[in-house]
Amino acid sequence: MIETPYLLFLGDAPDQLAAKVAQGIKDWRPENAVGQFRMAGCKADVGLSDMTLAEAKSAGAKTLVIGVANRGGVISPAWKEVLIAALEMGFDLASGLHNLLRDEGDLVAASQTHGGTLHDVRVPSVGYPIANGIKRSGKRVLAVGTDCSVGKMYTALALDEAMRKRGLKSTFRATGQTGILITGHGVPLDAVIADFMAGSVEYLTPDNDDDHWDIIEGQGSLFHVSFSGVTMALIHGGQPDALILSHEPSRAHMRGLPGYTLPSLETLRDTALPLARISNPACQVVGIAVNTQHMTEDEALSYLAEVEARMGLPAVDPYRQGADRLVDALAAV
Repeated sequence: MIETPYLLFLGDAPDQLAAKVAQGIKDWRPENAVGQFRMAGCKADVGLSDMTLAEAKSAGAKTLVIGVANRGGVISPAWKEVLIAALEMGFDLASGLHNLLRDEGDLVAASQTHGGTLHDVRVPSVGYPIANGIKRSGKRVLAVGTDCSVGKMYTALALDEAMRKRGLKSTFRATGQTGILITGHGVPLDAVIADFMAGSVEYLTPDNDDDHWDIIEGQGSLFHVSFSGVTMALIHGGQPDALILSHEPSRAHMRGLPGYTLPSLETLRDTALPLARISNPACQVVGIAVNTQHMTEDEALSYLAEVEARMGLPAVDPYRQGADRLVDALAAV
């Protein structure tokens, strides 16, 4: 188990989205985070107190969590100085990057010398099966996005929170590093060998009570040429009964791909639903989750009303407004 509380390492994140791991932990498990550590030039801020390693140690922090998800998942030489210093001060390290802590000799040496533990959460710990497509009992919902990092995980966590408050049966199923760090378990889907990706999602969402909802954390986008594979695995392995369309309207282009514009919500619906019906012919699109963080309250309400009228589906910002209307839509499935 990764020891809490955490000091969230933002490093030299180039923008707020790059610190989405730290932001997710701060928003959904604030009791687990005592502060943030930012290097010179960091352009992200998750709203916690800036702390030195010594200050965080005095505040009770046990683990320095790399809260940055950079392109390629690489530990930079500049980060190494901080990470080694943290190990020397008695911190454990936790990371969800593709660049594994355990593969860095200097970090391994420092951890062995000073007794710290290296936690790589993006390492599959199970021999997952190849997907078989056999229908499972219970119900499943998946958020699919017009792009990466548009709020699919936040939608899933908000849904799970709203359902639990109503006394309904639900389980948030983490499929990425942030979700795993928040909940302590899940499948690091983008680190699973391709042939077993859909099977790992079947494994993650087994047979369950007929009135139980598995709320599957979405990943990537069918329209993102870099990361569409994980989305396909979730759609086919998850066998969702319901899809929620996720969108962030202020984007000028796909995340990290300036030559690609985002698809419309209609295009997302008309692409994702036929693919979902391959593994579950009864799948429905039930709602729309919009990330309105860059809008004023009036702008957000106006945009949501326009989308809802145009699409004929409930449209909400589940983090800003709550997910109750999406839960209502799931109840009708």
